Amino acid sequence: MQLTYYTDYSLRVLMYLAIRRDRIANISEIADRYEISRNHLVKVVHNLSRGGFIKSYRGKGGGIELARAPGQINIGEVVRYTEGPLKPVECFDVERNRCIITDVCGLAGVIAEACDSFFSTLDRYTLADLVKRRDRLGKVLAPPTSLN
Repeated sequence: MQLTYYTDYSLRVLMYLAIRRDRIANISEIADRYEISRNHLVKVVHNLSRGGFIKSYRGKGGGIELARAPGQINIGEVVRYTEGPLKPVECFDVERNRCIITDVCGLAGVIAEACDSFFSTLDRYTLADLVKRRDRLGKVLAPPTSLN
């Protein structure tokens, strides 16, 4: 199983905001620090805002910040929100399933159990757990200093 870049970027944005709680951040600085596309992050941030994970402010002095404390943002919830329903094999997609052995195959049950275990693990963690090394993360994500 592989999560989409969209989910990866969503989690990175949340982690960045969790270690920079002392101020409002902006999309450009996050894109620069992670060296990822600003255009992708605009979509990610919009979706995270719509989902109630972050707050965004427009205009001069605007930016983004967490909508809740890191300990109140569940990782399983974020992944479910950004990924939508997992359909790792064809038979999980009722509308598009063309597999001829679906009715007699045991694969779907095994995969469903694996997905449940995957989310069960993610549900045990919050954003606070991901940023326990806040000081070290902050140093890695700090803007480079100018060597004038």
